[in-house]
Amino acid sequence: MSVVADARGTSEPGAPVKRDQWPLASVNFFMADFLAGIGPFLGVFLLAHGWQSGLIGTVMTIGGVAGMLMTIPAGAFIDATRHKRAAVIIPGIFTISASAIILLSQEFWVVATSQVATAIAGAVIGPSVNAMTLGIVKQAGFTRQNGINQAFNHAGNVVGAGLSGLLGWKFGYPAVFILAAVFGLLTIISVLTIPASDIDHDAARGAIDNNKNGKVSGFQVLLECKPLLVLAAALAAFHLGNAAMLPLYGMAVVSDGTINGPGFVAITIVVAQATMIVASIVAMRMAEAQGYWLVLLISFLALPLRGLIAGNLIVPWGVYPVQILDGVGAGLQSVAVPELVARILNGTGRINVGQGAVMTAQGIGAALSPAIGGWIAQVFGYEAMFYVLGGFALLSIGLWLAFASFLKPACAGNAGSETCADTSSANTGTESTTG
Repeated sequence: MSVVADARGTSEPGAPVKRDQWPLASVNFFMADFLAGIGPFLGVFLLAHGWQSGLIGTVMTIGGVAGMLMTIPAGAFIDATRHKRAAVIIPGIFTISASAIILLSQEFWVVATSQVATAIAGAVIGPSVNAMTLGIVKQAGFTRQNGINQAFNHAGNVVGAGLSGLLGWKFGYPAVFILAAVFGLLTIISVLTIPASDIDHDAARGAIDNNKNGKVSGFQVLLECKPLLVLAAALAAFHLGNAAMLPLYGMAVVSDGTINGPGFVAITIVVAQATMIVASIVAMRMAEAQGYWLVLLISFLALPLRGLIAGNLIVPWGVYPVQILDGVGAGLQSVAVPELVARILNGTGRINVGQGAVMTAQGIGAALSPAIGGWIAQVFGYEAMFYVLGGFALLSIGLWLAFASFLKPACAGNAGSETCADTSSANTGTESTTG
């Protein structure tokens, strides 16, 4: 493992290259707003153009399914490609263009097509940035650098949402797209400041630390890795309840027409993302000291409480406790999940496919969530819908506790602890990292 200078001028194995540490943080800061585009504002935007909650949930689900179907192929592509910077830049351009189409037409299939294109691009961009980070800092530096990245990403969401709410209130929804385009340009500039030669593509796929023979595991390692399977199932249940809660809570509060839509949605995002900044730093510290098991358990526990509060506080000021709990759950997971997947698949050469598999599981839950939540709200009301969505996390909590016996060692992340590369080392389905 190479020794590189860190930001303090010292040399440590796996520490970030000095010139890359802050460009990585900058990429995460600016990509937050342009990757989201109008996404958080889509519900109230369509509501203002005469759409019903059930149809809004359906079109969101269509985009979610498209993104879900792309995550594993995108992970395989990211593992294989040696052009990871381009894998951020090109889909980013398409994201901005696809979102802008909604301004021109609010026809169902136009909006649905835009959501599909945005979701596919998003399936590539986020994992590509994670792979770039791992390729630069290696396993030894990933926990800390990813914590920094996520803190900056949430800060970018705070700034982007605040500016979007202000500009949307004063100038309308087109201003939201212009802001996203500016953030997109700054993201591209930040990516280009990272020299391509600084990215170790074998390290980026987890093919070197435990695996010295230049081979990677077969794809079956994903099905044989029990911690990965339980993690994926727990996250699917969590996102089945979590994904739709923010847009539907915004719709519930603004549905009487007395609240400014863009301004209120901006507040929901700012409160959650500001909490996530703190949560991501806490998650980084907890992971370094205790591993990931408790971090993820706390994240799952936040959702049932959030659903209970949301169902009883459908008022403007209810956004604060509801979105603080969103920030706790999502902020902890934003750090713990990619780090845990990278840890347990280290040495397999399949880290990004594994990330894609976990994102697929999350996507299944997230894709179904808006449709389930939207139709429950339309038929039974918003209060019942929030209780049901919050209750899905009880499945996550049950899985996490039931399989704690092998999850805790996998989540500990101790040096020398068993990874899925160890359990798959006897397999013959391997391929060259250069193939």
